[in-house]
Amino acid sequence: MITQTETYKLTQYSTAAGSGCKISSDVLAKILHGADSTSPVIGANYANLLVGNDSRDDAAIMELGNGEAIISTTDFFTPIVDDAADFGRIAAANAISNVYAMGGEPIMAVAILGWPLDKLPPELAGQVLAGARETCAAAGIPLAGGHSIESPEPIFGLAVTGRTRLNRIKQNNTGTAGCCLYLTKPLGTGILNTAQQQGVLLPEQAGLAIEQMAQLNRFGIVLGKLPYVKALTDVSSFGLLGHLVGMAEASGLSAEIHFDKIPQLPGLENYLSYSTIPDCTHKNWDGYSHKVGAMTEEQRYILADPQVNGGLLIAIEPGSASEFEQVAYENNLKLTSIGQLVEKRENVIYVV
Repeated sequence: MITQTETYKLTQYSTAAGSGCKISSDVLAKILHGADSTSPVIGANYANLLVGNDSRDDAAIMELGNGEAIISTTDFFTPIVDDAADFGRIAAANAISNVYAMGGEPIMAVAILGWPLDKLPPELAGQVLAGARETCAAAGIPLAGGHSIESPEPIFGLAVTGRTRLNRIKQNNTGTAGCCLYLTKPLGTGILNTAQQQGVLLPEQAGLAIEQMAQLNRFGIVLGKLPYVKALTDVSSFGLLGHLVGMAEASGLSAEIHFDKIPQLPGLENYLSYSTIPDCTHKNWDGYSHKVGAMTEEQRYILADPQVNGGLLIAIEPGSASEFEQVAYENNLKLTSIGQLVEKRENVIYVV
């Protein structure tokens, strides 16, 4: 039983915290290419499977009939923060975000738990689950069960089921040239988390990254109802650049982004001067730098910064930007376009 004098910092019990444990995009491509070589073509044997792994989207979608579809996704990782309840809250919000990123509504979740019982007490795992239940309750869904194993490191996440109408499905590969791009959360949680771990985080910013990572992306339900939302995904461990490369490339396009219009958490330049750069940032950059135009070192570190439960990346058809910004404002989001999708060029992403 945990006593009041015992303190466990979860990040000390994992070799790569949070998104740092995720397989890089280029290695993942090799894994999926090998798996896909013997897999049936989508629609060949599963006519009702509308979204599978061919587009590397945020979740799978199966048509149920009567104009309805079921959404299925899973996401889990090692601790990104030290506090057990916060770890549960963040991991749950991160997994649920995959349903929101498809324009869907979550309806149920089950937990995925790996726990090193020789190092950490079971009561601490209970605190992780309590944090996840809190987030699920905020999303209006039950944490209805799950599966646990004993593992060398703590691991936690959810498998989430959602629903949507066929005419509300949003994907990452359906952008069109001229679409305005929007991002619903500022970048920088990876940098702030690293600053926390290195002991240089400013006192006034304590908890800032945690609260953002635990914030639900429920705006995705609204986006599913808007016909002028042409493409949608969420920004997570591959950073804004990685997820925008995915959206633009899958849509057969390129993208231009305006660095000075991209929302950022305060003080990032200060932390970069201390070299508070997550290891995953370098892994991200190595995976897609050949697809990105010239930029400064500071821009690279911020745009490739790995996010946990980052914002929604939205492509809005030309002519509907003002209407969309008003809808966002009515949902307590003040958004400005950060760039646009353009006809395919030599590079996939250009920073202007």
